[in-house]
Amino acid sequence: MAERQLSLVSVVAPMLNEEETARIFCDRVRDAMGALPFELIVVDDGSSDATPAILAEYAAVDERVKVVTLSRNFGHQTAITAGLDHAQGDAVVMIDADLQDPPELIPTMIEHWRAGSDVVYTTRTDRSGESRFKLTTARWFYAILGKVSDVPLVANAGDFRLLDRCALDALLTMRERNRYIRGMTTWVGFTQTALPYTREARHAGETKYPIRKMVHFALDAIASFSNVPLQLATIAGFVCAFLAFLAVPVAIGFRIFDQFLPGVTTTVVAVLLLGGFQLIAIGLIGEYVGRSYDEVKRRPLYIVRDRANVGTAEDERERSATR
Repeated sequence: MAERQLSLVSVVAPMLNEEETARIFCDRVRDAMGALPFELIVVDDGSSDATPAILAEYAAVDERVKVVTLSRNFGHQTAITAGLDHAQGDAVVMIDADLQDPPELIPTMIEHWRAGSDVVYTTRTDRSGESRFKLTTARWFYAILGKVSDVPLVANAGDFRLLDRCALDALLTMRERNRYIRGMTTWVGFTQTALPYTREARHAGETKYPIRKMVHFALDAIASFSNVPLQLATIAGFVCAFLAFLAVPVAIGFRIFDQFLPGVTTTVVAVLLLGGFQLIAIGLIGEYVGRSYDEVKRRPLYIVRDRANVGTAEDERERSATR
């Protein structure tokens, strides 16, 4: 295969209250790209600190820095999608702005792209600065997702990845509301290459993924790529029904032979057990029904309040509040 020629690479980064890292991040991206033709698309996901002012300052002096400001906080995965919608490059790189993912790795990713890889995803060999709790829960999450997912997903592969234009166009046709982008980029297929790297500790500020958001993110990932939870609920129902069916002749036998069997405690335990299974099953069904409800409402994924150095997204993939 002939080596690909790069006319423009888009670097997409979501930001939420990153006033302590915004300047350093933009500088490091510009230094890392060197002479490569690039655009840096930063999506301000409803920041309430000085992040918007810093981004406006950079956009005013460098037209390669393009800012998409959302009308409120729509979430990390949606903010990435907003940046991808506005990207114009032959290759597009997704990266977080907390500097845990080094921008200096982007030229290496581009070399893999030139050699023919359509998707270059990074795998974290070391995760400095993360708590034992987060590392343990992340390991459990990837283990569970790997067992139940219909799509092979690589452990410790984050959103820091490069997509060729053909892979990106395929990804952008998927407009679901509950998004798990690292799984979606695997689902689209194409030629995929892994790039190991050491993840650094957060440069400054606090993580934007507390436990509540981590749990929601994990549920989105599992619900988006597997029906196994629903199948487990069905199997549990059949098991309980089978045990109840076996208990019928036993109860009849005790009744015929007039055998006294105290059963208050047993009955209470059985009722609580069956009730618990029923509530779990209803909860699982509710998670899927809720996501279906989000889809049928067909609301826009995000609303843009303002733009700098960038036009409206191609094909009007999102509605804009810009005047």
